Amino acid sequence: MTTKSIARLVGAFALAIAVLLVAGSALAPDTALAQTAGRAVDDPSPQAGNVPGGHLGTISDAEIWREVRRGLQGNVSIPDKQAGVMIQSEGDNWRAWRNGPMTVGGAWALLGIVGLLALFFVVRGRIRIEAGPSGHTIERFNSIERFVHWLTAVSFILLALTGLNMLYGRHVLLPIFGPDVFATLTQGGKYVHNFVSFAFMLGVVLMVVIWVRHNLPTREDLVWLAKGGGLFVKGVHPPSHKFNAGQKIQFWIVVLGGLSMTLSGISLLFPFEIPMFAATFSVLNVFGLGLATDLGPIQEMQLSHLWHTAVGLAMMAIIVAHIYIGSLGMEGAFDAMGTGQVDENWAREHHNLWVAEVKGEASDGSVHPAE
Repeated sequence: MTTKSIARLVGAFALAIAVLLVAGSALAPDTALAQTAGRAVDDPSPQAGNVPGGHLGTISDAEIWREVRRGLQGNVSIPDKQAGVMIQSEGDNWRAWRNGPMTVGGAWALLGIVGLLALFFVVRGRIRIEAGPSGHTIERFNSIERFVHWLTAVSFILLALTGLNMLYGRHVLLPIFGPDVFATLTQGGKYVHNFVSFAFMLGVVLMVVIWVRHNLPTREDLVWLAKGGGLFVKGVHPPSHKFNAGQKIQFWIVVLGGLSMTLSGISLLFPFEIPMFAATFSVLNVFGLGLATDLGPIQEMQLSHLWHTAVGLAMMAIIVAHIYIGSLGMEGAFDAMGTGQVDENWAREHHNLWVAEVKGEASDGSVHPAE
């Protein structure tokens, strides 16, 4: 082999070595990018956030992940654009409130009102007609009024039971019935909740139409409240029109609470279509509350769910007290919505001004038992 041939061979070998070095440098991982807090990633195994192949994995730029945690939305090719949000941090807050204060506080509220009513019954006993039944009745509610009452009452009870199942069912019913029965029961309850809600909405509207004029505040309401409605002391019967102050308060709680639950419920029935809280917060911020108004669609749904649950639990506690007074707690009260006819002595003891108005009597506010 000549000297010239040897030189060519050496040159070709050197060129091959140079090409390999350049290629290896290009394929090698960027050490600067693979560092977190000054520590190089030497081991590409999937530990401590590393992934094979020298990629960044979960130890990438902190700024990127901070934005992801804030709800940075990327682009997706599927119709549901919400899928572009990798992490929706407000979901943690929603879960904490739903599984914490909402669930625990709601349980204590319902158990507490039942306990208070039981204590009241033990101490006060059933509120009797003190003058005794007269044997004469007077029409308190006609058939239309009773229909509206029972439409609203039955639909609310169904909504309450199915709603409580969604909140507490997996703690109470799931261990008893097992997953298959519980799943079927809950799915059926969901459909009942969705469709019966329209009956409740109708009932609330009809209540306003037929009873709002009887539930406006009057001077006698202050007297009734000052005397506790005569519920705690025997022989005390403060004057009252067709509805006393307690019934008026309950009426407006049902109407306003029902309206609020209707709005939040419609928002839940048609997800992402009817945002409600951003506009509401904008109005409330006039009073300097500083509430967030840049709410995303998912945040709107989460707030609607929490609000719907909170108002529903509060109304359940109030309605439990109403059911007690209208049945076990007071003699003769159930007849008002049962048959529509009440004993005249009962009516004069609890709604004397209304009786005087119906009978065309001049009333001085005192109670006069029927003959």
